[in-house]
Amino acid sequence: MRWPHYEHVFFDCDSTLTAVEGIDVLAASTGKQAEIERLTNLAMDGQLDLEDIYARRLQAINPTRAQIREIRRVYKRNTVDDAAEVIAALHAMGHKVYIISGGLAEPVEEFGVYLGVPRQRIRAVGVQYNKLSGNWWQNRNPGERYLTYDAGALTVSDGKARIVREFLRTQSGRSLLIGDGMSDLLAGTAVDLFIGYGGVVTRQPVLAQAPAFIHSRSLAPLLPLAAGPAALKRFDNQNLAPKAVNLIRKGALTFQNEQLEQKFRKACETIYPRPDRGAARHSGSPNQADVRPPDARMY
Repeated sequence: MRWPHYEHVFFDCDSTLTAVEGIDVLAASTGKQAEIERLTNLAMDGQLDLEDIYARRLQAINPTRAQIREIRRVYKRNTVDDAAEVIAALHAMGHKVYIISGGLAEPVEEFGVYLGVPRQRIRAVGVQYNKLSGNWWQNRNPGERYLTYDAGALTVSDGKARIVREFLRTQSGRSLLIGDGMSDLLAGTAVDLFIGYGGVVTRQPVLAQAPAFIHSRSLAPLLPLAAGPAALKRFDNQNLAPKAVNLIRKGALTFQNEQLEQKFRKACETIYPRPDRGAARHSGSPNQADVRPPDARMY
């Protein structure tokens, strides 16, 4: 059975491509981490609307331009396993890659370009600075303080879908989106397949509702979902392809949609048959490949 090719691949940024939340990085630099993290987690878990806390968090932190720029360095130091390699592989296999984030535009864009995503396919939230703060008389003023943000689709919980549709309006081809939070789950209505990501943090509402869910820190299991096992086999990356298959066999990928799971499992079995399947079935001791999250199904 053939698995479809998803030409357009949309990534969230914070807690998906990088292991940190940019707003929490800012909060840590100003001593307000505990309260800001609490608000962020409530929004990401769907218990608060993002629009209710977006301005509140930034006003509480009141960051400088230099502090916002520092986020990009923290993003890079905490890049999720195989993120850049997966993006490069997707490009090599003919996919178009995007980043849609509720994070701040300057660090998100620079981080995305660092990972290999074209700047024109990255969307995040712009901010404006108080030009009369800091050393205002200097041409470059890193002490400029945050003034306001550009309110729009990415500052509300259900706004990412609008950005996805704008990108896809004049394009054809299947699309998927991967992310960790409720705003990503809600954006799943605009794509053909939504994949939850729990490699940094597992948010239970997303795990419960995502048609497919990646549990591993590595993003390698995304490749057979995006390209299909047959295309991944043809690509034949000596590191990523075997890693993706092995992680999936260990339960790094689970499904809430049984029909989707059966289709994917059959496609994988055709291209990557399990040589030890019979031996594992009759063995009295568990194989390392059987170590997996509760209720995970293996192919």
